[in-house]
Amino acid sequence: MSEEFYRMKRLPPYVIAEVNAMRATARAAGEDIIDLGMGNPDLPPPDHVIDKLVEVARKPSAHGYSQSRGIPGLRKAQANYYGRRFGVDIDPETEVVVTMGSKEGLASLATAITEPGDVVLAPNPSYPIHTFGFIIAGATIRSVPTTPDENYFRSLDRAMAFTVPRPSILVVNYPSNPTAETVDLAFYERLVAWAKENKVWILSDLAYSELYYDGNPTPSILQVPGAKDVAIEFTSLSKTYSMAGWRMGFAVGNAKLIAAMTRVKSYLDYGAFTPIQAAACAALNGPQDIVEKNRLLYHKRRDVLVESFGRAGWDIPAARASMFCWAPLPPALKEMGSLEFSKQLLTHAKVAVAPGVGYGEDGEGYVRIAMVENEQRLRQAARNIKAYLKSMGINTPSSKGAA
Repeated sequence: MSEEFYRMKRLPPYVIAEVNAMRATARAAGEDIIDLGMGNPDLPPPDHVIDKLVEVARKPSAHGYSQSRGIPGLRKAQANYYGRRFGVDIDPETEVVVTMGSKEGLASLATAITEPGDVVLAPNPSYPIHTFGFIIAGATIRSVPTTPDENYFRSLDRAMAFTVPRPSILVVNYPSNPTAETVDLAFYERLVAWAKENKVWILSDLAYSELYYDGNPTPSILQVPGAKDVAIEFTSLSKTYSMAGWRMGFAVGNAKLIAAMTRVKSYLDYGAFTPIQAAACAALNGPQDIVEKNRLLYHKRRDVLVESFGRAGWDIPAARASMFCWAPLPPALKEMGSLEFSKQLLTHAKVAVAPGVGYGEDGEGYVRIAMVENEQRLRQAARNIKAYLKSMGINTPSSKGAA
């Protein structure tokens, strides 16, 4: 009998869990921790969405098994969203499947299409499911950069030329979690052409489609003519409508991939609770003012974070999208490493962030900061961090007011 199960050997300890455990211990001891670690929205869903959940939950017929691939109305609502937002024509019968969040969707698709020994190209740093969903399914990961420049495409070509077996799947995630990098439609056009030439499936994670800033809407890869020949895309209601705990997401695109994923899901689950699916319809079909309201709120938080942390002595690039800032460690503390720096911030500044190394080795030297506290709390975090940096002998800018 093996000392450790096969798949457990392929899953390293979750680095971010170390910081999460420290945060939980500190809070249990009564400490006031400003939690900028997990991307857990602090905003409520729209009232009409909650009202629809309650309304449908009161129906006796709503409590049986639902449809694994999603109720017809919800698949149609998602197809309509792609039509009005991206100008993409989607067949709700063959090109949409409802998922329990984009995370479950990616894992189910990995199970459906991956053979042991397959090579998958995935970004580094990346959200863990982008790699470990495939590792659990038996694949091998070859890392590619996140920055969408010429080096990115050179790395794709090198991977195809020097990897045996040749990679068959490419995962992309823009706006990126954790780096908050974005791309334009020209990038996707080039990527689709490359995938067709090299016979590679593209899996696009578009979870942050509506959290874009500075008037630059996030494109979908499916806007590229012919993209559905090689691509599938995942979206989520978690951040757009502040419905993270509802676990509502979608896969849209290539009919062959959708069919494979639907078949696997039919063995694994009976679909999300029907009242939640009905409420998700209300979110997609109802008033969309909440989307712009949330976008503006996160935009303001980003500006407050960058400005106040900068005056505290920590320069952080302004994210162009997503609910995260990808922050390089203060130069004087770079040798500390992202995990130890995160522990230090939690212990001495009472601020929780996510260590970059938890998203892959190329995330070392950074931390991910989630904009999930209000502006007052962000400014308090900056004051705490300023005091910590000063205690470490780091000269902070002479402020013209409180950080």
